[in-house]
Amino acid sequence: MLAAACAAVVVTSSLPRSLAPADELVDAHLRSLQPGHLTDVPSSDQHTVKPWFQGKVDFAVPARDFSVEGFDLVGGRLDMVGGQPVAALVYRRRQHLLNVFVWAARGPDSPLRFSSSRGYRVSRWTQGGIEYRLVSDVPAAEADQLAALLRGG
Repeated sequence: MLAAACAAVVVTSSLPRSLAPADELVDAHLRSLQPGHLTDVPSSDQHTVKPWFQGKVDFAVPARDFSVEGFDLVGGRLDMVGGQPVAALVYRRRQHLLNVFVWAARGPDSPLRFSSSRGYRVSRWTQGGIEYRLVSDVPAAEADQLAALLRGG
């Protein structure tokens, strides 16, 4: 019995971070909406946000401004997902805030997929060595538009 419990702990703790549940991401999104938690580096300048993450995460954070397309970069922060530090980029679409959680990928590129949790849409994909999770309450077409911009398409 003890051996089975130990094996379960080993298997669970060795799951890749890419399996972070949607609920955990929605929790992180909701925490960010509390006063004083949205950004560690409040800036609409991608050249300020991207270098702020250097030394805090072990990959280049793909911070980009899409204000011309209606997605204003608000800033970024360091967050925790799956017990690991991740970069969170914050965008604004009208009155809505969108969190894009990013971390180094452990697997190959994967297509855009989505799920929902407690009324929030969680879009996910892997591209160029980075895992992306976009959490928002904007209409699906708008979340897909930001995902397409982040994917370069």
